[in-house]
Amino acid sequence: MNEIISYFSTIPSSHRSLILVCGITIFWLIENAFPLFKFEYNKWQHASINLFLTFTTIIVNFCLAFILLKTADWTIVNHFGVLQWLPEMPLWLYTLIGLLLLDLIGAYLVHLIQHKTKFLWRFHLIHHTDTWIDTTSANRHHPGESVIRFAFTTLGVLIIGSPMWMVFLYQTLSVIATQFNHANISLPKKLDTFLSFFIVSPDMHKVHHHYVLPYTDSNYGNIFSVWDRLFGTYKTLAKEEIIYGVDTHMKDEENNQLKKLLTIPFQKHLKAKGN
Repeated sequence: MNEIISYFSTIPSSHRSLILVCGITIFWLIENAFPLFKFEYNKWQHASINLFLTFTTIIVNFCLAFILLKTADWTIVNHFGVLQWLPEMPLWLYTLIGLLLLDLIGAYLVHLIQHKTKFLWRFHLIHHTDTWIDTTSANRHHPGESVIRFAFTTLGVLIIGSPMWMVFLYQTLSVIATQFNHANISLPKKLDTFLSFFIVSPDMHKVHHHYVLPYTDSNYGNIFSVWDRLFGTYKTLAKEEIIYGVDTHMKDEENNQLKKLLTIPFQKHLKAKGN
């Protein structure tokens, strides 16, 4: 455990980038070999849009990283935050609690709020306009959403009192988890169901990308599935019934042109029709 802490305390940016690239590459190869859905689309053109948006997310996080670092350091120095107030416990348990809390506040909660707040939904909508979900869809976020998510992550670090090594560990696990649960892969049903009791599995997250309510407003989890089950936002849907996208933006010319995607938050929006 101490070796893990030591590594993530000083993890180079190049290593974090390598993890992201390797994850996309591995899941890209797997989904080509064992696809869940056989899409008729230009995979490279689709990937180019999603990877561009991934790159903008990296730039936003890189430019604002000093805020996160200063916040984490402040919580440790001032003994502030949930983790700082806990009694002494084994390091593995301390780490697990910290990761769960980061997942709750910095991922699940912000995701739910984005769906329930009109202004924030305008930016998050870009993620849901993807009608061909694959591993490159994981970080298909509008630059505005990247800023919003960063703000919530910083707030989460402040409330939780998380050391920076734990933030880096969580972000690394998050990258791998989102690439995995967005990947267009077909797992045996029993295996996927078993995984969904602990982490967000591919089938579980695909329900979230179904094009109509109430499924769009479900399964908000990022790494751990416990929050959806605990707060009643967990839903299932047979994968044969899943249609990707969002019912207010189902036109290919809006979903697969970068210029149009970037302007969606500033357009007049239609109301979701639901199921």
